[in-house]
Amino acid sequence: MVTPGRSGSALILLFGLMNVSLVSGQGYSTDTLIGRSVIITGVGDIMLGTSFPSPRYLPPDDDPVPLLASVLDYLDDSDILFANLEGPFINGGELAKKCRDTTICYAFRVPEHYAAALGIAGFNLLSLANNHIGDFGINGRNRTIELLDSLGIEYAGPEDYPWSVFTKDSIVYGFCAFSPNKGVMNIGDIEAAGRLVSMLNDSCDIVIVSMHGGAEGADYQHVTRKDEEFYGENRGNVYEFAHRMIDNGADIIFGHGPHVTRALEIYKDRFIAYSLGNFCTYRRFNISGPNGYAPVVRVRTDRSGKFMNGTVVPVYQDNKGHVKYDSRKRAIFKLRELMAEDFPGMPVTISDDGMIIKN
Repeated sequence: MVTPGRSGSALILLFGLMNVSLVSGQGYSTDTLIGRSVIITGVGDIMLGTSFPSPRYLPPDDDPVPLLASVLDYLDDSDILFANLEGPFINGGELAKKCRDTTICYAFRVPEHYAAALGIAGFNLLSLANNHIGDFGINGRNRTIELLDSLGIEYAGPEDYPWSVFTKDSIVYGFCAFSPNKGVMNIGDIEAAGRLVSMLNDSCDIVIVSMHGGAEGADYQHVTRKDEEFYGENRGNVYEFAHRMIDNGADIIFGHGPHVTRALEIYKDRFIAYSLGNFCTYRRFNISGPNGYAPVVRVRTDRSGKFMNGTVVPVYQDNKGHVKYDSRKRAIFKLRELMAEDFPGMPVTISDDGMIIKN
């Protein structure tokens, strides 16, 4: 018996009827479905402001929308728009996270009405597998889920919400998310993760996997192909994890957690972003140097998830916390550098204007 990750998804996995009903029930011809490509856009970490430990960490006028306003056009026209949600939406409650050292331990409590900004920006897929979704306990996590459900935003990552299956424009998507933290799906248990991805692959056209792993900061921009330790915690082997998930049927891997940009890779015609950095992280994050700029990646695949081409939109956060287009194109140049060093000879190039092209 399969336990569904989201309400209603069990029908897809247990009976396998979804693909038939999509073609016959919505008027799509087989030729239309085969010829269709999709755009799946990924950004890194989002934390729109926190009332903990003080309301002074909230944006002006208690409104996060201006933080995103100048890049909304770059997020538009995507079939799927993904981000990692760093912190729960909840208005009150007691801190559940235990911090042994407050100089390296942060907790976030994002006001509930800020969730609407994600809908305004067009986000429809979020990872909740990270070290902050449980900052305010089960109440914070459950309130976040209620708000995302009300906005029609899909999500996965907690142990009792390990996966999501949903349909958009006739394509069935499967999604799961992993990190090394308590209460979420474990990035270190590669065998279990692989079984979950394989299950989704059996019933979905495109499987998207989120991985929150790897050490943090400017000293950790490279993909090491080893287990990464940070502050005494094993943050996983993101190279092995990503490859094994694709071996088991994943089509796109979106990485985050290091808070800096890491390389892109095409493996078996599938797309991997090892870390998408900090996208919109108001006040409580270090955004100096390479922590302050990041790629928005727009990936075009066929309807089976095979990589066709893509685009990197370079962005940065200014000193007021606004996300803006980066005319210096630092994320593009950093990706080129990291790809040359970490994956030499990979037949993929990124042009000056950010086009990701297979050679």
